[in-house]
Parts: sequence; structure tokens; C-alpha cells
Amino acid sequence: MQEQQVAQVARRVESRMSAAPTRGGSSLFLTQKGLQIPPRLSFEKWIGIGQQLSSLTTSIGWCLGDWLVYGETVFTGRYREAVERTSLDYQTLRNYAWVAKRFALSRRREALSFGHHAEVAALPEIEQDYWLGRAEELSWSRNKMRAEVRRSLRERAKSSPELPVDADASELGPAPAISSELTLEVRLSAMQLETYQLAAVTCGLSLEKWALHALAKIARGELSLE
Repeated sequence: MQEQQVAQVARRVESRMSAAPTRGGSSLFLTQKGLQIPPRLSFEKWIGIGQQLSSLTTSIGWCLGDWLVYGETVFTGRYREAVERTSLDYQTLRNYAWVAKRFALSRRREALSFGHHAEVAALPEIEQDYWLGRAEELSWSRNKMRAEVRRSLRERAKSSPELPVDADASELGPAPAISSELTLEVRLSAMQLETYQLAAVTCGLSLEKWALHALAKIARGELSLE
């Protein structure tokens, strides 16, 4: 975890725990180097600390995503400078923000991690809810849900033979370089966009990178336009 994130978590844990004194009057401290626990601590208090730490660790992705979304909306043109003053990686924050935008607070499931939500963020809302519901009901790990989602998407994508969905992302190699002076504008119907997004997720790629690989395959004659 980045130093800035550790400091934020430390302040929140200390503020929550300080209201409930530990046995013997000792204090609990969470620092950037670790957790300082008093020598005499009840079992119930120890369990409570673990629950608080677990909750904060799970929520940090949501919190950072919501923070950046707010900055993008309220401080247009200035938030990028503010992000650069922190120790946080901008692209990582952008990923957090993208997932946060895809899930309103009311749709986020407390029983599942931020990573669970990120795995299905590219899907239509009704499918997001379906897969999150399955993961919650069956206690799937993030990796288990990822495997199930990709298996399902591969089966569905087989009905669209023109899409390059049969290769694993690791086998595709780097995306072809395109001059920054060239901009392509593609107009898609809602159904086409959904189909291509599903194909991209199946390959473990963003829609943009998936499109570049598809174009490269067409250029090499590996994929027919017919």
C-alpha cells in the first residue's frame, strides 16, 4: 500500500479505536511500519481491530475512486495537479474512478471486494448484478468469479466468429503502434458496443487495445471481414 494510503488508514483506525480504551489504559497505534498493540488486550477488542482493518482495506479502492470522481467533476482542470502532489499513481486512480462510476453506492455489495466489482465493471448493469449476486451467494473469491465470467463470455462470443475472442490476452503480444497524429472515429450501435465490450473483457483487454489487435489480425489476413 502506498505511504499516503497507509497514513489515511492509520488516521481512520486511530480515530475509531481511541474512543474505546484498551484494558490497562494503553493505546493502539497504526503507523506506516506496522501496528503497535498494547500488551493487555481483550479478545473482543482484538477481534474488533481486525474487523476495522479489514473494512478499511476493502473500502480504500472505493474511497479513492470516489475522491477522484469528485475532483474531476468539481475541480475541472485543477484536479490533475492535485493528484500529482500526492504519492498516488494517476493511472491507478483513474482505474479506481472508472469502477466507482460504474457502481452507484446503492449497488456496491459490502460482502464483496472492490476487486469483485472491477471484474464485471465493463459489463451491462444487469449482468453486473447477476455475477455479483452469484459471487455473494456462493462465496466466490475474485479469481473464481473472474474465471466463471470469462468462461461464460467465451461461450457467448463463439456465436460471433468475426471477433478475435479465442486467444488469451497473454498470447496477443503488444498492441500495434499507431501514430498519435491519426484519430479514428467509429460509430457503433448500442448492441455492437456491448458485443465488442464483451469480447474485449473475454481477452482481458480494454476495448481500445482489443480493437487494435482485431485490426492487426485483419491486416495480416488472419481474420476475414466476410
